[in-house]
Amino acid sequence: MEKNIISFREMIKEKKMIDSMLALLQWDLETQTPKGGYKLLSEMIGELSLRSYNLTTSEKFLKMIEVLKEKENELDEITKKEIEQLEEEILKIKVIPADEYKAYSELTAKAQGIWEVAREKNDFESFAPVLEEIFNFNKKFIQYRKVEGDIYSTILNDYEKGMNVEKLDLFFAELKKEIVPLLKEIKSRDRKFSEKLNFKVDKREQKRFSEEILKYIGFDLERGILSESAHPFTLTVDKNDVRLTTRYFEELPFSSVYSTIHEGGHGIYEQNIGDEIKDTLLADGASMGIHESQSRFYENVIGRSREFWYGFLNKSKCKYEALENLTLDEIYKGINEVSPSFIRVEADELTYSLHIMIRYEIEKGILSGEYLIKDLPEIWNGKMKEYLGVVPATDSEGVLQDVHWSCGLIGYFPSYALGNVYSIQILRAMKKEINIEGALERGELKDIKKWLIEKIHKFGKLKSPKELMVLVTGEELNPDYYIEYLKEKYREIYD
Repeated sequence: MEKNIISFREMIKEKKMIDSMLALLQWDLETQTPKGGYKLLSEMIGELSLRSYNLTTSEKFLKMIEVLKEKENELDEITKKEIEQLEEEILKIKVIPADEYKAYSELTAKAQGIWEVAREKNDFESFAPVLEEIFNFNKKFIQYRKVEGDIYSTILNDYEKGMNVEKLDLFFAELKKEIVPLLKEIKSRDRKFSEKLNFKVDKREQKRFSEEILKYIGFDLERGILSESAHPFTLTVDKNDVRLTTRYFEELPFSSVYSTIHEGGHGIYEQNIGDEIKDTLLADGASMGIHESQSRFYENVIGRSREFWYGFLNKSKCKYEALENLTLDEIYKGINEVSPSFIRVEADELTYSLHIMIRYEIEKGILSGEYLIKDLPEIWNGKMKEYLGVVPATDSEGVLQDVHWSCGLIGYFPSYALGNVYSIQILRAMKKEINIEGALERGELKDIKKWLIEKIHKFGKLKSPKELMVLVTGEELNPDYYIEYLKEKYREIYD
């Protein structure tokens, strides 16, 4: 048995090495590859993806899993869970012809460059054929699996185990019922708080400020870096090599502040996966929703609190000079101003999940055949007007604003809304054990970080989202807390 375990570990190491090389190529593609280099890099990603596919679906690999499963009672918890994860992955990909798997990997790598140019030129028509091809591949891959039921529910379950259209429809219906009227109520008061925060800051100074905030919240810059990209993201090569990006607008310095804190939340999670699972397939977030709960927790629960800024401004040596002339209340209300915007990543906390609802409804409509790709700009703008009361002037600030579809991340967007819900449920549990406000006022975030590591981060994928939430909060996902939190917070601000 020991010999089989050693062989299994060697194969897992090979798989992880390929995945790490793919991650490095992806990083290069999104941060520094010149437009002329997209084609070759896309082909390299396709080749490596095929190598990963061939390894994972090989007779040797499948036989190894079969042999270990025969002696399942002798396996440790980590190896059992790895085999469970592998079986799920293999079921998804082994039905896909190898040439199609490679072609799709190349397509999504190439599509990111096409999307970036299309967004720059406000040219949806140039991106539409590629986007249609990506959606068609996703439909075809699900059909290969011969899964009964709704295609979109199957895709959602791949990102968040146990999630489906029925559950999300109920959640978004409640969100519409409670938050859309609250938004209209707040808009009718016509109060502006953020104008004093829109001062000009040089990009180099913003970068220094972003790095200071990352260190302050607990991201280890000895084991991670911060770079710049068209769309902020986090990429992990290993828990000791976690890479974040943000973006800078000289006239809107708080844009980079919050994209940095958001990605920092992802990065802190990745850096604190337990050492005992570091070299296994479990060294990743429990799910996309749980991962987003950590980024949204740091961004909103911590980063948009009055106590955070009190502590940071008192303890940090690096801060914007313009902040010295503002009161704490002006900062707090400014960073929490409700102002329906076109861009999701710039959205305030109250309207953010409405942005996700729009993308959810569009994905559902495309996959069901109700919507055609060519009509997306019109559909997008109609939903923006219905839910947020604003209409984008261009497709660049509308349907072309997100990178996710070009990456093939169909079904990812609901993870952001689920992350919001998880984050507030986690907050309620943490408050029972930690004086969060006091810790933030003192500028001592280590206890908050330690609590998250012990309750969530260290487990990686060892526990499912459901198991984690029951362990941490005593119950499964409960959206009621999130809606109550939004209503209470924003009625207090706008009272």
